[in-house]
Amino acid sequence: MNMAKVGDIVRFLSSTGGGRIARIDGNVAYVEEEDGFETPVLLKELVVVTPAGDTSMKRDAFGGTAQNAQRREAEQKAKAVTTKLPETGVTVAPAGVDINDEAPLEKVEETATGDRINLVLGFQPVEIKHLTTTTYEVYLVNDSNYYLYFTFLSRADGDEGWTTRYAGIVEPNIQLFLEELDREQAGRLDRIALQYVAFKRDKQFRLKAPVAVERPLDTTKFYKLHCFRDNEYFDTPVLAVDIVRNDVPQRPMAIDSARLEDAMVQKRRQDERPVRRPVQHRDTGNKNEPLVVDLHIAQLLDNTRGMSPAEILNYQVDTFRKVMDENLRNPGRKIIFIHGKGEGVLRQALTKELTHRYKGHDVQDASFREYGYGATQVTIRNFRH
Repeated sequence: MNMAKVGDIVRFLSSTGGGRIARIDGNVAYVEEEDGFETPVLLKELVVVTPAGDTSMKRDAFGGTAQNAQRREAEQKAKAVTTKLPETGVTVAPAGVDINDEAPLEKVEETATGDRINLVLGFQPVEIKHLTTTTYEVYLVNDSNYYLYFTFLSRADGDEGWTTRYAGIVEPNIQLFLEELDREQAGRLDRIALQYVAFKRDKQFRLKAPVAVERPLDTTKFYKLHCFRDNEYFDTPVLAVDIVRNDVPQRPMAIDSARLEDAMVQKRRQDERPVRRPVQHRDTGNKNEPLVVDLHIAQLLDNTRGMSPAEILNYQVDTFRKVMDENLRNPGRKIIFIHGKGEGVLRQALTKELTHRYKGHDVQDASFREYGYGATQVTIRNFRH
């Protein structure tokens, strides 16, 4: 977005309308509108349509650059400000011209399929061959027989709330220019949202429910040529985002976004919890054969992400207790607990358990030849609760 200066023709970002900057006081511009009144507006809430004294680079209705843009704009205003795309019947409002302020109220030419709302946001590169430096024009296509009061909002990853980018009304079968984005601004459109209420003027109509649609936007697409494609509503390739298709909102906002983020965080935490599975042991069914229980955490859990060393040790000890409790009614049962050599922390914990909680059972080192270092054999001698 260009830095506005006195004499520039500008549009308001947060509402409809605009005019010429008469003076600037700090970060506030006083915009002279058609009625002659000056409206104070923050500079950051303005987009420059025509720089002061510059008529050579004014954008036309379809995003092209033309030397005689002002003359063409005057001709378009004389034709009720709009141009029709023959393929769709959707009207295109020239960049920098607000049809809500400029155009006279005309009878709506309804289309046969227009009672079903189709709404598309189009991001059109000004210089598609220079995606690393180009700006992007944003258009809203209202392919329906309804007027729409709407707000267009965005949210960057990490932002606490939404930012209103445009609020106003779009007429039936109209393609409306919303704003022009530079590279940095486009890169912050991680999520976009559009809310609207539909109605018709001077006639009865079928009531439409208010709609709020939130969509994620992969901002890396702004720098990939193949992501800009031909579209029925535009005469040059665009990055098009469907908002509503045949009255069906695309990804409607079902819950508050803050709650959605909380739910996603909780889901990630659940995904990181270890996957529990049965204790791995070898049991031949022969009472005289020892029951072998490997207490290495990798044998007990598929995933230990998010677990502290203390939590891992507690899980291993709990497994030991479970096996012991299940076999207390089997006098003479031999159980081999493989705990590994390591630093001896697990072995010490097991020794403490066998000394206090499970005292009275025979305890010895397991066969080195069969189990190597780091295994303890327990022989159940009597039943205890």
